[in-house]
Formats: sequence, C-alpha cells, structure tokens
Amino acid sequence: MEKREDLRSILPYLGVVVEGSSLQWPSLVIEPLKAISRGPGHSGIQSGELLFLAISDLRHSLSLSSQCLSASASHGYALFFDELLSTAESTKWFAEVLLALANLLLLFPSLLEFHYRNVDALIDGVQTGLRILNSQQSGIVFLSQELIGALLTCSFFCLFPTSNRDAKHLPMINFDHLFSCLYETNDEKMENKIKCIIHYFERICSHMPTGLVSFERKVLPLEDVALCVTYPKADSWSKSATPLCHFEVHRSGLIEDQSKEALEVDFANRYLGGGALRRGCVQEEIRFMINPELIASMLFFPSMADNEAIKVVGPERFSNYTGYASSFRFAGDYVDKRDVDFIGRHKKKIIAIDALCGMRMRQYRLEYLLREINKAFCGFFYQSKCQQYQRLFKGDGPCGAQLDQGIQGSDSISRSNRSVGLQEAPYVSVGTNEGIHGDEQIGNSEEKGGPSLEHQYDVGVVTGNWGCGAFGGDPEIKTTIQWIAASQALRPFISYHTFGVEALKTLDEVSEWILSHKWTVGDLWDMLVEYSTQRLKGETSLGFFTWLLPSLSAPHDRHD
Repeated sequence: MEKREDLRSILPYLGVVVEGSSLQWPSLVIEPLKAISRGPGHSGIQSGELLFLAISDLRHSLSLSSQCLSASASHGYALFFDELLSTAESTKWFAEVLLALANLLLLFPSLLEFHYRNVDALIDGVQTGLRILNSQQSGIVFLSQELIGALLTCSFFCLFPTSNRDAKHLPMINFDHLFSCLYETNDEKMENKIKCIIHYFERICSHMPTGLVSFERKVLPLEDVALCVTYPKADSWSKSATPLCHFEVHRSGLIEDQSKEALEVDFANRYLGGGALRRGCVQEEIRFMINPELIASMLFFPSMADNEAIKVVGPERFSNYTGYASSFRFAGDYVDKRDVDFIGRHKKKIIAIDALCGMRMRQYRLEYLLREINKAFCGFFYQSKCQQYQRLFKGDGPCGAQLDQGIQGSDSISRSNRSVGLQEAPYVSVGTNEGIHGDEQIGNSEEKGGPSLEHQYDVGVVTGNWGCGAFGGDPEIKTTIQWIAASQALRPFISYHTFGVEALKTLDEVSEWILSHKWTVGDLWDMLVEYSTQRLKGETSLGFFTWLLPSLSAPHDRHD
C-alpha cells in the first residue's frame, strides 16, 4: 500500500497513517470516535459547543493543534447547533446523525484501502486512484459516493492537515471557516449554506448512496504533444471553417435544472469551489452546496492554470434552494432522478472554467480574448475527436461538403485560406484508446455495456453569463466566446441562460441572424476581434451586438 505513488501524493493531506501494509487512524483517535459513535450517552456531546470541544480533542490526537482553526469557528458551531436549529432538529442530529458520521470516520481507512485495491480496474491503463491532480498533468480520479461522504465528514470535523496546502496551491478543505463566517456575519445565507451540507449528511446517514463520481483535470498543452489537441493560436481560430452550432436562448430557468444531457458550466474560481467554504454564495458556491460531493474536489485539485479546465461527472444533487447571493435559502430535500451510466455515475457533467477577473478594458485585448476562448474550448473539447477535427478543418468528407455549402453565396462572409483550422491539433486514430484520456475512454467501453462515443457526442453545453457579474466581464463578449468555443469543440448545441441581463436582450435576434447566414467559427471570431480592436482604440462605445447588427448587411467590407 505504502508503495503506491498516488497514495503517497495525497497521504500528507489526509490525516491517516500507514502502519505495516494498512491505513489506520492514529491510535489516540479511535477511542474518542468510538465514544461518539455510541451516542451522546457515551460521548456527552449534546450541543454545538461540546461538539467543537470534541473536534479540538480529535485534532490534538492527530497532532494538528499547531495548525490553528479559524478564530470564531467554535462560536459558529455553537450558534448553528444550539441556536439556529430547533430543539427537535438538534436532538436528532446529536442522537442519530453525529454517531453515524463517527462510524463513517472509523470506516474511513478501510474505505481508502478498498478504493486503492479496486480503482485500477476501472479503466485499462489509466490511473484513477485518489491523488493530487497537479497542474499541467491531465488525469482523472474516481471516488465512491461513500468515500466522498467520509472525506466530507473529515472536513466537518476539521481533521485534514492544512500546513502545506498553500504551498501546493490547494484551496481550503476543512469547514472551520464556514462556521466562523456564520458567526462573524450572522448572515442568513451562511446559515442556509450550512443547512444544505447538514441535510446532505442527514441523507447519507439514513441511506448511503452507492455510485461513483469522477474528477478530471483537462489540459490543452502549450507545446506540441503527440496525440493531444494543443493550445490554439489566434490565427488558428481565424482560419477555422467549423460551422457554428445550434444556439438556444432561455430567459428563465437555471443551468442545473435543464433536462438535456449536457455539459453544465460552473463559473469557477481558479481555486475550485471559490468561496464555497467561506462567504461566497454565487453560481459556483451554490452549486457546491446543492451538490456537496463537489466539495471533495477541493481536497486534491491545485488551482487551474490558463490552459486547464476541470470536469466532474456524477455528483448527486441533494438540496432545493431559492434565491441568489444574499437571498440564498435552503428549500428542502431534492431527489436526484438522473439516470446513471454503466459504472454508476449520475449522468450529470459539470465543467469548471475560470474566467479572468477585473479586466475592464483589457478584456478586449487579443491576448485576453485568446485566453478566454481557449479556456472555454479546454472545457468543451473532446480529446478523442482529433481526427474528426482535422477532417472538418480540411473540408474532407460529409462535414466538409456541408461546410462548403454553408459558406457559399451572397449572404455569407467571403473566406480565404480557411480550409485548415487549429493546425496544432494532431491526428489521432479513432477506434483505439490511443490519445484518449479519462472520462472519454469510458465511452469506448461498449463491450462493457457503456455508451458509445457517438452517444457522448450528442452532449451539448448549458451555460450562462460566465465571467460576468462580480468578475466584470462583458456579457456579449463572453456569450460569443462560449458559442465559438463550443462550436469548435463540435458540440451540437449551446443552451444559454441569460438570467435577465439587459445587454443580452437581442441575443435571440443576433444568434438567429448569424445562423441563418451560415457563419463559421472563423467568421464570428474575426468579427469579435475587429470589434474589440475598435473598443480599445475608442472608435466605438457600442455593445458588440449593437455594433454587429448594422455591419451584417456588408460583412465583406470588414475582411478586406
């Protein structure tokens, strides 16, 4: 066990130790956990105040006392369990849920051992064990929902060592700051964030889910790498003759409530989870509260670089909610009825991509447009579809024939030298697993009863105002960037939620006009770059869509 490289990478961050050939809690931890598992009659824990004292004792047994918890954490645990919960809720928590969580902690070492004994058989030739998924290294981790439950219980008890996490660019993982923020702000949104997590614990303690969740780091290499799609240059986007995909506009509804199987975009922080375990309560943080299994990713994902995205498949939703930011409220139980795939993951695919923040006018510079479109493309692309990309870019086969028809005629933009796009993408022979990584390789397992790649390629993108709001992005630019990236990734559609943003009121008209004139990825990218250049020079102050619509009657003039 101790010879496994994956285990060695994560072990300093887990709290358990290797003794002989097995994983164990340090001996001083076991008896206190057993006492808690027998109920308040044995442990004496019947309040949030006493619970935090027990947490402090467990941390001392793990030699974590020198790694200080947030100063107000003790007050936060006491406030939530002793004042904000009703007497009946608090009594049930300490009489039933807490002891079940203690039992789960006692099982934690054996759950880890089972994980490492069995995880290598999931995908032939692909490492899938729990480990630090370092930056610039594509990789995937599969965790059972039971193991995730144990990991989040460790977070609740603040049992994860934290001393070296900053050096590894890892986000916080213990819940002390979450409870501390509750006390310091006395904010209803904080109370309701914690209610979502407490509800999750209640659910898994009454009925432990038995599925799997996968966590994958996707990377667009900056240099040419065999059998990989590499980081596209600006000229490659301009030359792309890929048709734009279908575009749906939704004025109401939420990304997580969509019914189609699709990539659901997480408007992420580069530190995955953002302020989920602090005061944050916008799109990403809310997603982590209603799908708490996402929090487990914060244990082992260092921050994302510009050429990276993170994909999570299978996280179950446990809570309903209303509101947003300060108005966020827990709204009771949610039963996730999504189908599961052949290895037990819910058919829910979340793509985390972090937008640039606070760029103001700099967001219109070519280098930052390129960063944003490649970030989105990294989230949306299929590594396994390199050959199809190359055929489309070269105009070969049926796709090429459709493309030729799409860019002919007086309504289309005159193009030259667009027969090849994204030249950096190397040829991959589809039909083998060569060059295919992580989740996509599962799609080749038809002999195991899994979905075929053709089925996977029906998966579109569901998104919204990525990088706008607090990050300050231009919603018209960010909308267009995501559409271009999804189209280049050969996604069949984008389902876009505007969330009532005024700047997007003409999005239906603009997208319909562009599609009716059969524009390509390169066409729209060139328009975006030209508009942005004019914005930087002060030659226009119009929004992109207002600027674009008058220009459409004579598009040739903009490419001479």
